[in-house]
Amino acid sequence: MKKSIWSFLLLICAVVLLAACGTAKKEGNTASEGNKEKTGGTSADLLADIQEKGELVIGTEGVYPPFTFHDDSGQLTGFDVDIATEVAKRLGVKPVFLETQWDAMFAGLDAKRFDMVANQVGINEDRLEKYDFSTPYNISVGVVVASKDNNDISKYEDIKGLKAAQTMTSNHRKIAESYGAEIVSVEGFVQSVDLISSKRVDVTVNDKLSVLDYLTQRPDAPVKIVAQADEVIDIGLLFRKDNETLVEAVNQALQDMIEDGTHLEISEKWFGEDVLQ
Repeated sequence: MKKSIWSFLLLICAVVLLAACGTAKKEGNTASEGNKEKTGGTSADLLADIQEKGELVIGTEGVYPPFTFHDDSGQLTGFDVDIATEVAKRLGVKPVFLETQWDAMFAGLDAKRFDMVANQVGINEDRLEKYDFSTPYNISVGVVVASKDNNDISKYEDIKGLKAAQTMTSNHRKIAESYGAEIVSVEGFVQSVDLISSKRVDVTVNDKLSVLDYLTQRPDAPVKIVAQADEVIDIGLLFRKDNETLVEAVNQALQDMIEDGTHLEISEKWFGEDVLQ
């Protein structure tokens, strides 16, 4: 009889303990999930995230003077760097530049390595389908560059059938291709000039301001401008889609920079003129 009572009591204790453990386990899971929800997610508002962490991460090449390059001291500088730095300042955050090759820049933005790209990205219909842009912060005019001893090219139509050194995701590559040039892939303008100099390609299509700066810095370079486009390309800061508050804030910063003369000051520093005209 005593044995039966003790067995019954032990059974009740076991049931109570199991129930308590189950409740504790359930409560523990709930607490863990609550912490995960609190710390593991990010805001749907990228601007709020940027302002919370105090940093605007900016993708750029760092090898495209005078827009984004390293000076003699190794410091990252350039027109685009100054523009993006001033925008970040007006958003109340620190600019953090991450350098990458041009053709990897869009993939880096897609992968959320950057919040924004500042690298003379031309605004066109194809890009607008996938990305958002700021209002233009300068305009670009394309030119054809060839060897100094090349006197056969005087207009874009003359590059048909010629080899053109171009970065594969640039507007200038599409333009060169549209005129019938055979595209040779390169990482940047300096490599394009090297290929022209060694006669491995015939031409490159690029931005006039960049080419003029290159020729100013290297007057002995064996290349020259042989043709200029009639149309201009608007240049904007690049963003992933669905980040309207960030784009609006950047646009406001750019507008304020134009109105208070800061944009003109940066333009004249690098080019001696207003690059929006």
